[in-house]
Amino acid sequence: MLDEAGGRANRGAVVSVRGSVVDIRFDEHLPPIHSLLRAGEGGRIVLEVLAQRDARHVRGIALTPTQGLARGSAVEDTGGPLKAPVGQGTLGRMFDVFGNVIDREAPPPDAEWRSVHRAPPPLAERSTTSEIFETGIKVIDVLVPMERGGKAGLFGGAGVGKTVLLTEIIHNMIGHNMIGHHGGVSIFCGIGERCREGEELYRDMKAAGVLPSMVMLFGQMNEPPGSRFRVGHAALTMAEYFRDDEHRDVLLLIDNIFRFIQAGMEVSGLMGQMPSRLGYQPTMGTELSALEERIANTDAGAITSIQAVYVPADDFTDPAAVHTFSHLSASIVLSRKRASEGLYPAIDPLQSSSKMATPTICGQRHYDLAQDIRQTLAQYAGLKDIIAMLGLEQLSPEDRRVAARARRLERFLTQPFFTTEQFTGLTGKLVSLKDALDGCERILRDEFTDYSERALYMIGTVDEAKKKAHDAHEP
Repeated sequence: MLDEAGGRANRGAVVSVRGSVVDIRFDEHLPPIHSLLRAGEGGRIVLEVLAQRDARHVRGIALTPTQGLARGSAVEDTGGPLKAPVGQGTLGRMFDVFGNVIDREAPPPDAEWRSVHRAPPPLAERSTTSEIFETGIKVIDVLVPMERGGKAGLFGGAGVGKTVLLTEIIHNMIGHNMIGHHGGVSIFCGIGERCREGEELYRDMKAAGVLPSMVMLFGQMNEPPGSRFRVGHAALTMAEYFRDDEHRDVLLLIDNIFRFIQAGMEVSGLMGQMPSRLGYQPTMGTELSALEERIANTDAGAITSIQAVYVPADDFTDPAAVHTFSHLSASIVLSRKRASEGLYPAIDPLQSSSKMATPTICGQRHYDLAQDIRQTLAQYAGLKDIIAMLGLEQLSPEDRRVAARARRLERFLTQPFFTTEQFTGLTGKLVSLKDALDGCERILRDEFTDYSERALYMIGTVDEAKKKAHDAHEP
């Protein structure tokens, strides 16, 4: 029997099924690693080859549920790996790991299909200059500058504003064309996402008007581990198309990178591999690197990634957290305490850090100002216990000035977001790095000691404080 390409179809038979792991016998020739196999009625059960056990048998992991698969069932080798659709037609659409549309609309026409297994760009093609990726959000640009083509980790629990922050960065990047003159593309990859979160994000993006420059992929929580394990690779294949073929800058949002590691751990356990420390797969470092190293800055364009990172039991020595940290150029920590005080975005400036915050990359003035801000906020954090017990009046005049400066800086580093206008009633603000640095410098010079702290809360540039204070005093 001949296949469509004119070659003989390579067929095999199921030898054993253990959950998502299937052993298959091929009598003619063994399919290579990462080959896609189909079984069941209409090829609805999809398997990926992960190991060649001997000259006749392969072991595969199911990317779909295996109900109905039995010993002796026919399996057909598709002759290629898992592929993802790429091209202009993917913009504004929502896909699963196989490239099927899940937004109830027609599939994109003329989509090109590319393998999800691709090598990272070689060192010779990588850009060697470090550039700051401006987000228009004051606290990030000043204290935790992100790298163009770098990877930032977003650490935070539920309800502290991770999704709102991600949505705002997407809005600023696409709506205000902030990342170069070609216009940006955003790709959102949900790994082990709840379907509720995906549906809400889709609606929010549509309402914010940024969906036409976005692609969304989801490997949902209820899907087999093989599917969750591969959806990140599919998203990167799409991102690489926009970077390499269209020379556009891409913002890749991954939620949650821990769930990618967790899916790998499940796959490894099912494959019968000996676990390493705390039950993680022995190949975790390699698997994470294979994904993370593809996120790179080349001469053609850049893929900048923001990844939500769940830290198991708040233990930063957990292998999953340790391996992820080694790939990140910035760590943004969201604080529940700051969120409860209404200081949004609720980024903790003392716990967050960035490798870009050095004089050679961000400039001497920016570096010195960021250090002064951190020092002021750290001194204020040390004074809080005394203020709580004895009151502000018991501080020395110098300490009182430090507390006043820190409180004004905290309020100036809040910002109204475009994506929350309908909830707050405040017009969203986009602030350039220059304006944010000028405002912080003027507060540190005590220019605003005569202004109330409220005048600096939820404003854009620092000059708006004067107008706000003036409006407050008018009858």
